[in-house]
Amino acid sequence: MEIRYVWELPVRLTHWVNALCVVVLSLTGFYIGHPFIGGAGSAAFVMGWVRFVHFTFAYLFLVSVLVRYYWFFAGNHDSSWRMYTSWFTREGRGRALKFFRYYTFTGRTIPYEVGHNPLAVLAYAAVFTLFVVQIVTGFALYGQFAPGGFWDGTLGWLLVSFDSQNLRLVHHLVMWLLTGFAINHVYSAWLMDVKEMNGTMSSIFGGYKYIEPEDLS
Repeated sequence: MEIRYVWELPVRLTHWVNALCVVVLSLTGFYIGHPFIGGAGSAAFVMGWVRFVHFTFAYLFLVSVLVRYYWFFAGNHDSSWRMYTSWFTREGRGRALKFFRYYTFTGRTIPYEVGHNPLAVLAYAAVFTLFVVQIVTGFALYGQFAPGGFWDGTLGWLLVSFDSQNLRLVHHLVMWLLTGFAINHVYSAWLMDVKEMNGTMSSIFGGYKYIEPEDLS
C-alpha cells in the first residue's frame, strides 16, 4: 500500500469554503424569500442582518469559486481540467457507465479511481456551472440596490433581458439543485469510503489517499 497526495490545499480549502457558503447562503436566502419573524421593528432588524450575512458570504463564495477555477489550470491531474479528459475516451465513458450502474443498484462492480471517477467529474462540471449561475443571478439582483454601481453596470442587462422575478426564480431553483447535490455528494463519498477503504472521507481534510497498486492495474 502507498500513500498518495491527491487533493491539494487550494482544492481542500475551497471545497470547505464553498460548502460553508452554500449552507449559509441557502439558509439566509430562504429567509429573505420567506421571512417568518413578525413585527415591523424586529422583522426589519432581522432582515437587515440576514441580508448583510447573505451578501458577505456571497462575496466570500465569489472569491472561493474564482480561486477554484484558477486551480483548474494550476493544480495536479486530480484537481485540474485534465480530469475531464476521461470523457474523450471509450474506456473513460465505460467506467462512467459502471459507476452509474453501481450508484443506481443495477451493477455490482466498479472500477477503481484515485481521484474523481468519470461520473463524478461530470457532476462536478454541472455543479461549478450552477455556481456561476448563482453568482451571476445573485449579483445581478444585488445590483438593483445600487443603481449605477459596479454590479448594476456589469450585470444590469440581465434585469432588462429576463426581469428580476425570473432571475429570483432561477436563483431559488438552483439553490434546491445544489441542496440535492450536497445530499448525494455526502452519500456517494461515504459509500466510496466504505467500498474502497482508501480514506476517501479523510482525504478531503488531509489530502492523502491510501492506494493499493494492484487496484490501478
